[in-house]
Amino acid sequence: MYQKNPEIGKGVDWIMIWLYFILVAIGLLCIFSVEYRNGDGVLQSFLGFKKNYSKQMFYFMACIVLAIFILLTDSKLFTATANLSYLAGILLVLATFVVGREIKGSKSWIPLGFMNLQPVEMCKIFTSLALAKYLSMPETNFSKPKSQLVAAVIAFTPAALSILQGETGLALVYFSFLIPMYREGLPPGYLIFGAAMALLLVASLLLSTKTLLIAFTILGVIILFANRKQIRRNNRLLIIVISSWAFCILFVGIVVPFTFKHVFKKYQADRIFSMVGVDNPFTDKNAIDITNSADEKAKQKKNDQQNYNVKQSKIAIGSGGLLGKGFLKGTQTQGDFVPEQHTDFIFTSVGENFGFLGSTFLMLVYLSLILRIVFIAERQRSTFSRVYAYCVASIFFFHVAVNISVTIGLAPVIGITLPLMSYGGSSLLTFTVLLFILIKLDSDRQMVLR
Repeated sequence: MYQKNPEIGKGVDWIMIWLYFILVAIGLLCIFSVEYRNGDGVLQSFLGFKKNYSKQMFYFMACIVLAIFILLTDSKLFTATANLSYLAGILLVLATFVVGREIKGSKSWIPLGFMNLQPVEMCKIFTSLALAKYLSMPETNFSKPKSQLVAAVIAFTPAALSILQGETGLALVYFSFLIPMYREGLPPGYLIFGAAMALLLVASLLLSTKTLLIAFTILGVIILFANRKQIRRNNRLLIIVISSWAFCILFVGIVVPFTFKHVFKKYQADRIFSMVGVDNPFTDKNAIDITNSADEKAKQKKNDQQNYNVKQSKIAIGSGGLLGKGFLKGTQTQGDFVPEQHTDFIFTSVGENFGFLGSTFLMLVYLSLILRIVFIAERQRSTFSRVYAYCVASIFFFHVAVNISVTIGLAPVIGITLPLMSYGGSSLLTFTVLLFILIKLDSDRQMVLR
């Protein structure tokens, strides 16, 4: 399965490698900026494996060794072991229910001594390979519902296990696999339906149920009246309008209230509504407060803490202004006012230290990386490589969009890292492997892999 005389630099896309190094370097600087204090010995700190930036540097060095190994590997290894690696990934996720360690309310970590491994994070690699393998099989006809169902099971099984672990944020990432499915022929109706439900959900957060029910009814009547002549000739439009009206009424009047009352915990629902600045309308005002247990109080405290995180994050980013306060001069990040500022809220250090221009530069680097991946995807001869490339682009896009939306208060706190920048061995390892497998596949793009 290995090439006899591999040339590590042959066919390698150096643009993507340079973008990778730029992002990791920015991440290390940001982690350093929020942890370094006057008087700390820089060299000793980096070699001590005690500070987070020191650990991240060692994780990065290990990732470089792994990246070189991937570039020296035969590309056929990834197709040959795609299904096996996916099975191993699922078993590893299941193992967390037995030997997992609970961190921040999520039992999704396996302690390894020198680091904590998060299998559901790494399972994104295996899911990407397995989905690419399935969609590239000659017998797969993705226009048929059966093939679409199999692909959905491959993509969303880790998400279901992640929800059971209490890791809702990472579960949402797996919906990014809908993008490569769409590229390979998934009917747009699925995406339109999903977008419609998302819009209805957002409308339910902003407006009362009664207002929405009246609005949908008035809109339906207007559409029917405006098209009354067409309806007399053909009642198909009548059926479509009535069905759409009934769906909207059921979704807003029954599904949304049931979800917020019985599926989400109270602190989760309150967190979502606090994001849009309104009180939770689905809380029973007349009910006796039974959230006196230590568990419920802890969860409510966590919710309040996360709201505090977002407020402090917005203050830190806004205080950076146009040019920023300067490296190691951020009062919010240096003063530890922003919790989790080296992980999920790492973007705050960019905003405060380097300002709007620095944040814009970072966004351009991410945009360049994602567009480069899409460009690479479209030049592949192999369906396997193309699907895998779109999986990588979608994962990066979802992580960047959601993480930054959380830090500036446009999305509820769901615990998603900023790729290649947030502190964490599992996250850095996952994104490194995702990228370098793609780089290796692209270097062998003249081969047709199945």
